[in-house]
Amino acid sequence: MPLSDDLERIAAAAAAFSSPGERVAGVVAAEPLGSARIYLCAYESGGGHAWLALDDGGRPVGDRRLVLEAASLAALCELAEETAGGGDVAGLRARLAELRATEAPEGIEAAEAAAAALADTLEPEPRVATTAYLDALGAAARRLEQALGDENGSPFAVALQQAMPAVEQLAAEVERGYKGPLA
Repeated sequence: MPLSDDLERIAAAAAAFSSPGERVAGVVAAEPLGSARIYLCAYESGGGHAWLALDDGGRPVGDRRLVLEAASLAALCELAEETAGGGDVAGLRARLAELRATEAPEGIEAAEAAAAALADTLEPEPRVATTAYLDALGAAARRLEQALGDENGSPFAVALQQAMPAVEQLAAEVERGYKGPLA
């Protein structure tokens, strides 16, 4: 079954847990390391946001660690996608092609190949947030940085480190607004 069908199925299951005046605003799939797929469901109402994680059978997940790991992993994958290659891989590839055509600097082919590899690594939505995907994005982003001449540090890694407070804030929001008990 395609992921989009799974997300629709889980969104329908999540609707059964809606409070009056609340609607399911989104569903994100994540597979924390060593765990089965978790679907993090966001609810919206006039009073704000609420959250509930469901397993593949549409049952609420009550394991605090698993829910928070799923939320953090989903956020990290999204941030990695937005950060990799400067956040606009298609635009970067176009600029590299233009640079090759106008100036043909040494190493441009390697940079173009690394940018193409990063573009191939990016998965279209919907996708499942996994540690393997996060690792693949990090490796492809680093290869691109090195091909562009950045041998000393990784702007991608720095950006993700700087985003950790936002990831932690999301996890805390999920915990505060969770629609069930967490143990």
